[in-house]
Amino acid sequence: MKKIIIVFAIIIANFTIEAQVKTPQSSPKSTIMQAVGLTDVEINYSRPSARGRAVFGNLIPFGKVWRTGANENTTVSFSDDVVIDGKTLKKGKYSLYTIPKIESWEIIFYKTTDNWGNPEEWKEENVALRATVKTETLNRSVETFTIGVSGLDNNFAFLEMYWENSYAAVKFEVPTQQKATANIEKALAGPTAADYFSAAQFLFQSNGDNAKALVYVNKALDMSKDQPFWYNRLKSLIQAKLGDKKGAIETAKLSLTAAEIAKNQDYVKMNKDSIAEWSKN
Repeated sequence: MKKIIIVFAIIIANFTIEAQVKTPQSSPKSTIMQAVGLTDVEINYSRPSARGRAVFGNLIPFGKVWRTGANENTTVSFSDDVVIDGKTLKKGKYSLYTIPKIESWEIIFYKTTDNWGNPEEWKEENVALRATVKTETLNRSVETFTIGVSGLDNNFAFLEMYWENSYAAVKFEVPTQQKATANIEKALAGPTAADYFSAAQFLFQSNGDNAKALVYVNKALDMSKDQPFWYNRLKSLIQAKLGDKKGAIETAKLSLTAAEIAKNQDYVKMNKDSIAEWSKN
């Protein structure tokens, strides 16, 4: 009898798993990824539809905080600091809340993003930025709530929202000029120590031109005031591969001393092991 019950339970469990049915979400998820100048913007939200209901002033009450979508938080991410309404919004990920009114919307970027809908307890200290924008009346009805990024310029764009007959957009400015200028200055200044180190590391690890790798790692060391122990570690390996065991040992000793000061036991061991190996011949 006990065996029969167990078998019956397994059959029911299997039937339950197989009987699971996927159906369309009433408010499907959407992700928008948009580059504005040199800044990446990402929006994740769920899109409710009107389905014959009056939206603003009814389904979405005027004057109350709205999750700006459906289900879990609508989120907006910026890869750089942006400026909205003359105020700086630090780079990062925010929940997007709004307070729709008849002639304007209040746009709120909220620091916590793990709420389901509105926070259980609204904390003003979690408000990163507020901005008020005027709404426009559309000459057509939009069935499904939509968020987009429009009016693209190298230095700004608009985060826009529309549903039913209402349209609201908030302008955000991005630091394209500053980033582009910094990139240009960096490129014109030539390779950095890290660039030379990466080039040397690639040539060494890919069995490339180790003579050239030695030139690159020496340039990296010449440009580095603190002589990083991992730079000298790489140089010692390149020297050993080129057959210069004596030079490799001297360089490894420099790496060992610096690693001991930094208390990096991994590099201490690697250098000691290499010195012992190269000293045999």
